Amino acid sequence: MKCQNNPFSIALPSYTITFGDLHKITHKDKILIVTNPKIAGLHLQTLLANLEAKEIYCHTIPDGENYKNFETINGILEAAFNHQLNRNSLMIAFGGGVIGDIVGFASGIFMRGIDFIQIPTTLLAQVDSSVGGKTGINNHFGKNLIGLFHQPKAVFIHPHFLSTLPKRELSAGMAEIIKMAVCFDKGFFKVLQNADITNQGALLSIIYQAVSIKAKVVAEDEKEYGIRATLNYGHTFGHIIERESGYGHYLHGEAVGIGIIMANKLALRLNLITQEEEKSISELLQKYQIPTTYKIRDIESFYQAFFWDKKTSNNRIKFILPNGIGNACFKEDIPKETILEVLSEFSK
Repeated sequence: MKCQNNPFSIALPSYTITFGDLHKITHKDKILIVTNPKIAGLHLQTLLANLEAKEIYCHTIPDGENYKNFETINGILEAAFNHQLNRNSLMIAFGGGVIGDIVGFASGIFMRGIDFIQIPTTLLAQVDSSVGGKTGINNHFGKNLIGLFHQPKAVFIHPHFLSTLPKRELSAGMAEIIKMAVCFDKGFFKVLQNADITNQGALLSIIYQAVSIKAKVVAEDEKEYGIRATLNYGHTFGHIIERESGYGHYLHGEAVGIGIIMANKLALRLNLITQEEEKSISELLQKYQIPTTYKIRDIESFYQAFFWDKKTSNNRIKFILPNGIGNACFKEDIPKETILEVLSEFSK
């Protein structure tokens, strides 16, 4: 797979993240594009005009988190076999985070692994899920519990695709950006406090800063044995919210935003952040119309769900919490009573 050079890019050890206009992508063998009907209708012709390959096929899957399952994976694999893809073929994930996770997983297990590239079309996917090689699907135990690490061959971030993005999807993507600022960059947090994302130039700059943070973390800790787990700030709570409410009720970024609020309540009890810092983060989420409230129906059930989190081991729940704004830390020795007290604040 070849593409024209673009100076607006970030180089990771095994691939490059390219920003700006989508340039010609050439591949000597077959390409299977996987997308959903909505994205296909809006943007497929733009992509096809920039692809050159021996043969190009397109497979569409239903849109939504609730389709992130084995049935969808099997459909992609069936398409790959029907079109006689081989180990030199290429898959393209063309869509949001769900598409990226599913295609990454399918390409990682097809014939023991073939190349794929990410062309994310949502803000959330552009700043987070398309970078780092995490792939997976959900089951009734939780989110992304089945999957593997399979790095893309390339990532192309084209702001044009965001022009048709619903406002709610844009807000959901901002939750992941705020997450990175809180954990790693106080200066970036201040930028977000004053940013106008209706300005395309400002938005592209924010995307670049967020991806730069993510890329640096991934390069240092690809398999999430250390610092990369910090990127799960808000997710330990958020994944449970997604599962409890039925996948699809909240967008992923919305659940993460609520999870950030919950994590901050815990951090406040542990004196890791001040009330002023907690308020600043909450106000920033609200600035971008990200939900910040949730009612827990069964506190004990919510607590037990923590033990299905991938970071939990030996019955010790590992929480990622802000340590001021611009830093984060791991905590896995928090008494159950303290956690339940925080959860009770969301049951009233």
